[in-house]
Amino acid sequence: MQTSANLAIDKRRIKNDQTFTIIIRLCHFQKTTSISTGKSIPLHFWDDKNKKVRANYGRKSDVNLLNQFLYEQLGKARNIINVLELKNELRFLSINQVKERISKRRKFDSFLEYGDKLVDDLIKANRLGSAKSYRGLLTRLRSYTKKKDLKFNDINYEFLVNFETFHLSNNNSLNGLASYLRTLRSIYNKAIKDRLIEKEAYPFHDYQIKTTPTSKRAIQYESVLKLLHYKTEEGSWPFHYKNYFLISYLLFGMSFIDMAFLKKKNIVADRIKFQRKKTSKNYNILITDQLNEILQFYLNGKENDDFILPILNSETLSEQYKQVQEARNRYNKGLRRIANKCGIREYLTSYVSRHSFATHAMLKDIPLHVISSMLGHSKLNTTQIYLDSLPTNVLDRYHKQLALT
Repeated sequence: MQTSANLAIDKRRIKNDQTFTIIIRLCHFQKTTSISTGKSIPLHFWDDKNKKVRANYGRKSDVNLLNQFLYEQLGKARNIINVLELKNELRFLSINQVKERISKRRKFDSFLEYGDKLVDDLIKANRLGSAKSYRGLLTRLRSYTKKKDLKFNDINYEFLVNFETFHLSNNNSLNGLASYLRTLRSIYNKAIKDRLIEKEAYPFHDYQIKTTPTSKRAIQYESVLKLLHYKTEEGSWPFHYKNYFLISYLLFGMSFIDMAFLKKKNIVADRIKFQRKKTSKNYNILITDQLNEILQFYLNGKENDDFILPILNSETLSEQYKQVQEARNRYNKGLRRIANKCGIREYLTSYVSRHSFATHAMLKDIPLHVISSMLGHSKLNTTQIYLDSLPTNVLDRYHKQLALT
C-alpha cells in the first residue's frame, strides 16, 4: 500500500509559547501532508525515534494519557486508510481527499457536535425551520444522555430501542418519538454522505419508526361555507382570521408560514407563484375570482416587496420566524372562537384548511395523483394522511355502481 500515516512533530513552525505542534504525517503516492493532533510540546520533549512524548515532559500519568491520545488519533487515521484500501477507493483519491476523510472523522466523532454544526449551517442558509427541528432533537438527546457526549458508534439498534423506552415512559406520544427519530435518521444519513460513518453502521436497517394514525383534521364542506358567510367587521381580528383560512383553502391548503411570507411580487398576472418553506417546492396557482376578491383588500397600496398579509413587520428572518409562531398561536385560538360563533362543531386550527381542501377535492372525484400534486407531495401515501375517511353515502354510491348485471 502506497499510503502511510505516522506521528511526527512539525519543526517548521514554532508557536508563540515556544512549542511545536504534534502532527500525523500522511504520505500518499509519494506526496506528503500533515494533520494537526491539536497537541503541542517543546521540541526537546519529542522522542523522534519512538514517535512519542518523552517521559520527562511531566507527571508520568499525564504523559501516558497524552501518548495514549496521540496513538488513538493515529490508530483512527490508519483505520480509515485501511477501510479505503479494502473498498478499493484509496488509489482513486488525492492526498487532500484522504486528509479530508481523516480530518472530518477526527473532528466529528461526536454525533452531537456534528448535529450542532448542521444547525449552524442551516441557520446560515436561512433554513430556520429545519434548524429548529435539528436543535429540538439534539436537546432531547442531551437530556437522554444526561449531557454526556454521544458518539456515532453509540447509535445502534439497542440505542434506538432504549431511547424509545425513555421517550414513551415519560407519557410522550409515539408520533412525537417518530418525529425525533426521523430527524436523527436525517442527520445520520448526512454523516454517511460526509464519510463520517460507514453505511454498514446504519442503525435503521432493523429498527422501524412507528407511528399511530392521527385524528382526521378535515371539516365538512358545509362548515367551510358557514365560515365563508360569517359576517365580520372589516379590519377586525375575526375578519383577518376568516380570510386567512379561506386564502389557505383556496390556495391548495397553503401553510400559515407560507401565507405570512407572501409578497405582492409573488402575484404575477392572474397567478400566485411562491416556493414552499417546508419542501422548497415551487407553486404556480391560478387566482380565482373568489380568491381575488379577498386579496384585493390586502393589496391596496402595497409595493412589490411588501408582505401581503398583516402578519410580519420585522426586518430579520429570525425575528420573522418568531412572529409567525406567535401569530399562528393567536390565529389558532381565534379560529376556535370563530367556530363557536359560527356553530362549527369541528376543531379549527391552521392545519384544518389544508386537510379540508384535500378531503373536499377527493369528494369531488379529483384524482388522487392530482390532489397529491396540489399539496406538493412526492408520494401518494403522504397525501392519504390528509384525506378523511369517505362518508358512507359516497361508499354506497360507488357500491351500487359495482352491482352485477
